[in-house]
Amino acid sequence: MTALARRLTVFVCALTLAVFASACRNTAVGVKRDAEENSRKAAVKASEAAEKASQAAEAAAQTMNVKTALLADTRVTARGIDVDTDRETKTVTLKGHVPTEEQKTIAEQIAVERASGYRVRNELTIGN
Repeated sequence: MTALARRLTVFVCALTLAVFASACRNTAVGVKRDAEENSRKAAVKASEAAEKASQAAEAAAQTMNVKTALLADTRVTARGIDVDTDRETKTVTLKGHVPTEEQKTIAEQIAVERASGYRVRNELTIGN
């Protein structure tokens, strides 16, 4: 091999090495940037999930609070009353039946007192 051929071979090898090193550096920067972006997206998703879980827990607490108060009040026959809470509309709905109009009114009053910040829909029917 002549000296010129060796020099040319060394030059080509050095050039190839420089190109690959540059490509690796760019790839590493891209991977780091992607990882940072994915981390931000994951944090946003986790925050949204935590917020939804918090809202669901709040709605469940409202349901439990109203149902417990209805069961504790001796003026109302609460075993026939279902309490549903919609966290999206912030609405507590009373469904089922009670023996009298008076109990229907009392059940609604209890729900209004216990579900502060929520609207109460009284869909109770009279009779068994």
